[in-house]
Amino acid sequence: MDDKKSKILTYVTGLLGLIGFYFFIRIVMEGDDAITEDVDLQASILSPFIYFSVYLLIATAVISAFFSVLNLTKQPDVLKRTLIGIAVMGVLLALAYFFASDEAVTDAMGKVIKDGEAGSISKWVSALINFSFILGAIGLAFFLFDFVKSLVKN
Repeated sequence: MDDKKSKILTYVTGLLGLIGFYFFIRIVMEGDDAITEDVDLQASILSPFIYFSVYLLIATAVISAFFSVLNLTKQPDVLKRTLIGIAVMGVLLALAYFFASDEAVTDAMGKVIKDGEAGSISKWVSALINFSFILGAIGLAFFLFDFVKSLVKN
């Protein structure tokens, strides 16, 4: 990155830090007790800080997604590997959905819990739990493989 862009990025980062520090000082000056007791004070101090944080999070996500896609389009080999990875994840999700249960969710006594009726929502929850287990098992397998490989190498 050239020097001019680096300076601009440093100034923008510093400005965002100063805005966050300003909100922090406002909160500290009022104190926890005053903020928790007075609803109008909460709205005047915490709401702008929360909006700032949410907008900053959205801007960060959009910028990072934009540059990720830009870099993927510049490097076709990486784009190909990424699309293969997404396809594999889609297949794993489909398998998790296929093996998921769509029965009602019950508590320890066998009663259906509130909003735990059988149906598509219950099936998706079960599928995503299964998907998490599949991804965790794959990650653990790769970790153990790498661990054993490093033991054998030394």
